[in-house]
Amino acid sequence: MKTKTIKKELSNVYSKWIESIDNKELTVLIRENIIITGGCIASMLLGEEVNDYDIYFATAQTVAKVSEYYLKKAQEIDKTLEAARIHYFDDEGILCSMDNFISSKQGRLKIFIEGRGYVSFNGKNRKKYEPIFISSNAIMLKGKIQIVLRFWGSPADIHKNYDFVHCMSYWTPKELVIPTNTAICLLTRELKYQGSRYPLTSIIRTRKFVRRGWKITAGEYLKMAAQLQEINLFDPSVLEDQLMGVDISYFLELIHNMKKAIKDSNVEINSTYIIDLVDKIFNDEHDD
Repeated sequence: MKTKTIKKELSNVYSKWIESIDNKELTVLIRENIIITGGCIASMLLGEEVNDYDIYFATAQTVAKVSEYYLKKAQEIDKTLEAARIHYFDDEGILCSMDNFISSKQGRLKIFIEGRGYVSFNGKNRKKYEPIFISSNAIMLKGKIQIVLRFWGSPADIHKNYDFVHCMSYWTPKELVIPTNTAICLLTRELKYQGSRYPLTSIIRTRKFVRRGWKITAGEYLKMAAQLQEINLFDPSVLEDQLMGVDISYFLELIHNMKKAIKDSNVEINSTYIIDLVDKIFNDEHDD
């Protein structure tokens, strides 16, 4: 797909989504701060179908206001979600007020849903742009819109948390930017790992690319494995954070079991425990 066509398509996706929002103040914030980046632009450049459009925002205020808006929409759909809350964290990772989060430089927002940590709705029963899946890190809307809550800031700030170079293109209402290194990786269909705070997610993500014919060297896996050594995956909270961006239904069940084991008994969380638990939970999971 040509860049001119990509600009037109993304502008169309953005405009139709904005029109569905019945809060004028929120639409102003979104218009001023929206960033579309990630795999959708890569797919468009390759002429492939887009799975979803990853939406980010330049400011913490926009992230907070969008989260509030769609959590309220979800609660209108499902009254059992009335207990769901948005938790705000400051630069030190300490629970704080929304105002302190908005004034932070690298604060964090999480949607807390009691139980399994996420909620999903039957998409067939939902109108376009209504929420169909909400987790602590993201809100998925019907119509392939995925609002990412975990990161915010400039495209450069957001891409510090990205793993593979081919996903670094981005769009705003003012421009479409395709870095040279990104274009080269797309032309060669080669996975180049730039380093990430989430190496476990990166390792898992390679499966889908390899199935699509992408190449990756053993050296790139070594980079991810080296970073993984610095992370304690036996801590369920750390593991949960590390799985940001992964299809999480099976993993959330695993994390739930880990937390329960720690709370209810003296079970040692080690590699043997993880292997046994994975064998039980992932028995029906297959690569599609």
